[in-house]
Amino acid sequence: MITVHEENALIDRILAGEEALYAQLVDKYKSFAYTIAIKIVENRPEAEEIAQDAFVKAFHYLKKFNREAKFSTWLYRIVFNTAISYKRKNKYSLHSIENEIIEYHERADHQMEKDDKHIYIAKALNNLSDADKLAVQLYYLNEFSLEEIAEMLTQNINTIKVRVHRARQRMADELRKILHEEALTL
Repeated sequence: MITVHEENALIDRILAGEEALYAQLVDKYKSFAYTIAIKIVENRPEAEEIAQDAFVKAFHYLKKFNREAKFSTWLYRIVFNTAISYKRKNKYSLHSIENEIIEYHERADHQMEKDDKHIYIAKALNNLSDADKLAVQLYYLNEFSLEEIAEMLTQNINTIKVRVHRARQRMADELRKILHEEALTL
């Protein structure tokens, strides 16, 4: 595990001309960057492209990296902004299901019920704003602390507390709407 001091020393060496060392930062943070991107665009190839673009941008702007924040926090903002920009540009992309293979598997009732819960939660999450969705996912699914999320999003911790709380309430409202609609169609 590389310390913040060692990471800053590595960045100094990269900025001094040892650009090949940037691969070490990419290796350390590639899954982190991909995870953020996939949560926003929900498409593996696009998330890989976004993560790669974010690393290129980070390399390009490495001179402007403020050492008061951690590199991971700075990179997080670049990945987040790159993914949001990509999502806005490609808002209406269509996916052909013509050549898709659809498999049917018999499942036990409890597995179907578990899958249904995941589907309902995903639907409710998708009805939240990108910022609220990300805050909920970082807190509940990735188990980041409120302090870590506040640092990543460069926001006050109280703002994050309120955002997570309100997003959870909105999710509950969305689940009530979805389940009511589902109950009506049974």
